[in-house]
Amino acid sequence: MSTIRCDIVSAEQQIFSGEATLVVATGELGELGIAPKHAPLITRLKPGKVVVTTAAGEQLDFAISGGILEVQPQVVTVLADTAIRATDIDEAAVRKAKEEAERVLANRGEAMELAEAQQRLAEVTAQLQALERLRRTLKH
Repeated sequence: MSTIRCDIVSAEQQIFSGEATLVVATGELGELGIAPKHAPLITRLKPGKVVVTTAAGEQLDFAISGGILEVQPQVVTVLADTAIRATDIDEAAVRKAKEEAERVLANRGEAMELAEAQQRLAEVTAQLQALERLRRTLKH
């Protein structure tokens, strides 16, 4: 089976490095599926999920705050400001952050505060989606 190395890196640390058969991420123009022998590209990523299918067939879910996806002949790299494995997400903290971002948006704060709240809401929503996907996977 053909594989491609996948590296997921945040500003703080390397989150994942391993062989993959498929990497799925959300680009600015929609979902991207990167398989071995994919054409080289660089694109910006939206806040959302990254799903890595390992050579063993396991699906690993990550939530990212946005970033850059680079595909080279032998490696796909996700460079994100923040990235977290779905299994490491603190659901209570994420739900609290989501409520705070929604409160700021509902109260129509200052423009800068609104932009930050929209970004944070996108990040925590991606984390919650990664948690839900993980739960569905574990049930099967």
